[in-house]
Amino acid sequence: MAKRKRLTTGVEWVQLETTPADWKAADPALLGTMLGQLHLIRAFEEAVLDLAGAGLVHGPAHSSIGQEGGAVGSIVGMRSTDAVNGSHRGHHQFLAKTLTHVSNGVLDPSALVTPDVQTLLDRTLSEILGLASGFSGGRGGSMHLQWLEAGALGTNAIVGGGAPLATGHAWAQKHAGTTDVSVNYFGDGSSQIGSVLESMNLASTWKLPVAFFIENNLYAVSTRADEASADTRFSVRGQGFSIPAWRVDGMDPLAVHLAMGEAFERMRSGEGPAVVEAEVYRFFHQNGPYPGSAFGYRTKDEEGQWRARDPLERVASEMRRLGQLDEAEAAAVREQAVTAVAQSVAAIVEADPDRPGRRRIRPELWPDPAVVDTGIRGDASELADLTATEPSEWSGPWREAKFVEAVAQTMDRRMQTDPRIIVLGEDVHRLGGGTNGATKGLAEKYGPDRVIGTPISENGFFGAAGGIAMDGRFRPVVEFMYPDFMWVAADQVFNQVGKARHMFGDNNTMPLVLRTKVAMGSGYGSQHLMDPAGIFATQAGWRIVAASTAADYVGLMNAALALEDPVLVIEHVDLYGTPDRVPDTDLDYIIPPGSAAVRREGEDVTVLTYLSMVGHTLEAVEQTGVDAEVIDLRWLDRASLDWETIGESIRKTNAVLIVEQGSRGPSYGGWLSDEIQRRFFDWLDQPVERVTGGEASPSISRVLERAAIARTEEVAAGLERVRAAGGMN
Repeated sequence: MAKRKRLTTGVEWVQLETTPADWKAADPALLGTMLGQLHLIRAFEEAVLDLAGAGLVHGPAHSSIGQEGGAVGSIVGMRSTDAVNGSHRGHHQFLAKTLTHVSNGVLDPSALVTPDVQTLLDRTLSEILGLASGFSGGRGGSMHLQWLEAGALGTNAIVGGGAPLATGHAWAQKHAGTTDVSVNYFGDGSSQIGSVLESMNLASTWKLPVAFFIENNLYAVSTRADEASADTRFSVRGQGFSIPAWRVDGMDPLAVHLAMGEAFERMRSGEGPAVVEAEVYRFFHQNGPYPGSAFGYRTKDEEGQWRARDPLERVASEMRRLGQLDEAEAAAVREQAVTAVAQSVAAIVEADPDRPGRRRIRPELWPDPAVVDTGIRGDASELADLTATEPSEWSGPWREAKFVEAVAQTMDRRMQTDPRIIVLGEDVHRLGGGTNGATKGLAEKYGPDRVIGTPISENGFFGAAGGIAMDGRFRPVVEFMYPDFMWVAADQVFNQVGKARHMFGDNNTMPLVLRTKVAMGSGYGSQHLMDPAGIFATQAGWRIVAASTAADYVGLMNAALALEDPVLVIEHVDLYGTPDRVPDTDLDYIIPPGSAAVRREGEDVTVLTYLSMVGHTLEAVEQTGVDAEVIDLRWLDRASLDWETIGESIRKTNAVLIVEQGSRGPSYGGWLSDEIQRRFFDWLDQPVERVTGGEASPSISRVLERAAIARTEEVAAGLERVRAAGGMN
């Protein structure tokens, strides 16, 4: 018989419960503050449900009634410089953090509502209702509540989406030399989400001061936790990542506070992350003013048992037992909270003159529709003091450099001059500069705190980079080994990083660069060879650069690293080993947005292209003799395209050919041709023509891969089509 030995993780995992002695030892000011916060949050949520029932909340109203104990108990001891983020059900977390901020951590139950507290309630309700005076101008609403000054990083409508961001924020806190911490709140459903588990792994590996706080309310919408997981003790997840965990009754705010105190001690001392699981219960349905029993997935008896454990009553009863509160004083706390929230409602809502007996939001409080698209990205004014240089006009000395050497040299120069820049990605710290040499020499020169090799977890480490960028103290440069991996990280790439500035009312910047390479022709197959330009061009918030020469790369990357927006930097493996040259300088110049380059002047057709297809296009023009004007776009996103140069050329040639290498479906040219035909229709003598690869992604076979992509021959055929349609000689 095989020899067996029972293994243990050696990681602490405890259940923490309070005793009467704990309540007696608790500071009365702490208990009074918790009671005040609990009542303010409860009264606020009741008002939101009332407004939702009246049809005045546009979208969902995810009530936290019943779950307040977990948020208040965990946050009441935090600093303003500590940070929290959460999920779609996050009103209580946001209010607990911001109330702690405006009150400096202490509320007086006998004088609960200060002017700062009233203003906070007003602005929070305005944001939930989508009004201009909200924290994000109404753009965030109920599910995206953010106030950075108070350490509220932003609640999140994507289940599990906040975990990587909180992890990245904790990285920034640690490497900025602080003892601040971040707490990510999520529920039982998120405990199975990949981004959460990836974040736990990163946090543990890097010893980051982040707590993963699980509000286990036993249900998703209507699916019970035991239907979603074989082990509903969700804090057990910490064992797999060497993270100590605490389980606690979330209906007991003091128990939560004590557990978080132990977790904070660990995190602030540099020992790494913590997991805290609080068992709580939402008294209402997933969304709206009805209990879950109304929908048949819970019983009234179950709901009654949990309501008997209401955290508000738990704190009040313990304070009464200790002689710190009497019935009249408890009632007065409730009355103050209800009155303050009613005042917030009265400032926003009025009788509807067109519908007797109904209410409406005061019309003058809505945001101006004209601002709908403002704040998607910055205005690039941060580039104003930098030196813009057009390499084709450079008259000084040059030095020889392969394209990939220019990539590494540019990063080296920027890391010399800007200590905020860090590099993250798979193998970027090994192999003499990653898999292609693009980070050559950086790890040896700048060390593991600035050149960080990551696990294979794109959603996790890219989202962490998003959290680092949102913090503002560092500028992450992330490498995706292949662009197809963006699909693995799509939530963080598009839902989080790409939307952050606009979604939160342009309250925060997002200085992040994502580098990746197009590798068509290298034989890596359908899951490694895409061109991501077309996908990113349709996603608001992202800027995109694509260089065809080493000298252009220097200027474009320098601009990308100075912008306060996320920038996708696309490279091409065909260019990496190409002999090239860069100006023999410190490589400090930029090529700003709106700077296309005319590579060849012509009269017959405007050819718009980028990356390696610039070279293929010039070859095709020579082969066919078509007098084409070839424009290297360089900046590809809607806001950064050089529409002036494009328009001037189209008004001269009256014909357009868009050239790209990749497959037809996700192509960049599909979007661009639509935009051109709407902008320049009056100057076009024929429909916009396109050169792309085939419908399918490139495959492994050398022959089939070549058939799936465009090169010189396909461009030549496209030029001939334009010539035939236009009757050119």
